[in-house]
Amino acid sequence: MSLLRVGDKAPDFTVQGVLYGETADYSLSAYKGKWLVLFFYPADFTFICPTEVTGFSKMAKEFAAESAEIFGVSVDSLDSHRSWAEELGGIDYPLLSDEEKKLSRAYGVLDEKEGVSLRATFIINPAGEVSYVVISHVNVGRSVEETLRVLKALRTERLCPSEWQPGEATGDLRLKY
Repeated sequence: MSLLRVGDKAPDFTVQGVLYGETADYSLSAYKGKWLVLFFYPADFTFICPTEVTGFSKMAKEFAAESAEIFGVSVDSLDSHRSWAEELGGIDYPLLSDEEKKLSRAYGVLDEKEGVSLRATFIINPAGEVSYVVISHVNVGRSVEETLRVLKALRTERLCPSEWQPGEATGDLRLKY
């Protein structure tokens, strides 16, 4: 499948993930009506990925305050996620295992040659549509703060200029989700 675009229906999924050492099934459909930040990363136990994974964890309460759930996704196993989360001191959102690479393919972010997910972020609105997508080179970590800023801007349902921050002026056009 090709890369998803803004406005596309986000592909549903059901995969296993690890949260606080426990394994459970996670699906997009279970979060209907909520905002979802779905971020893909290449691999556990690497140099850049822990900065992003722990960055999202440190800001998990701020995302929750925006009625958003966070899922981190890589092609690593559940055991790898469990060990890595423990090594990182705990993660406050599920790490999803995409060992079969179906989820990465469905979202168009699997590097087939390397067999890993690209560094990609999707914000999915309560209607289950992609509202934001960013893919960067695997050598460059994403900004968790920027992801949160964009989520807040999307939630205003208004026009938000570059570098907009909550409380600042917005444009008149109002979008509904």
